[in-house]
Amino acid sequence: MGLTPRSVRYYEELGLLKPAARSEGDYRLYDATDVERLRFIKGLRDDAGFSLAEIAELLEDEAAREREHVAFHSTSDPGERRRILRDRLVRYEHQAQMLRAKVARLQTMIDETEGRRVRTMGRLEAFAGESAGPSAESATPSPNLEKAR
Repeated sequence: MGLTPRSVRYYEELGLLKPAARSEGDYRLYDATDVERLRFIKGLRDDAGFSLAEIAELLEDEAAREREHVAFHSTSDPGERRRILRDRLVRYEHQAQMLRAKVARLQTMIDETEGRRVRTMGRLEAFAGESAGPSAESATPSPNLEKAR
């Protein structure tokens, strides 16, 4: 999976992962759900570039969604169901806002990189233009070449 034991312990300390059960030899024991959560955290961190604080928010939103799902199906009160759905909508809007902010930061980085690329192309073209025409060096014979003739 590519995570060190130290990283896993740190995620437990931050509350991103529930503390694992322990074996008789005091080794951490993880079930399939824990492993999937670790993969999710690693993907958000490494592939999507989310900070651990942002990951914590996303995981909390997911946990709240699961709690709300249970609450929604355990009540038949229309008012309570509307409240649950409104809360869920607020969480989805928060997630979308966080993702849009991430996209905006990435777009800024892309734009800056594209600007550097265009400037570098311009410099390269300027050098190509200088070497295509007669230059001062090639038009003036070298003193060393004159002596050799």
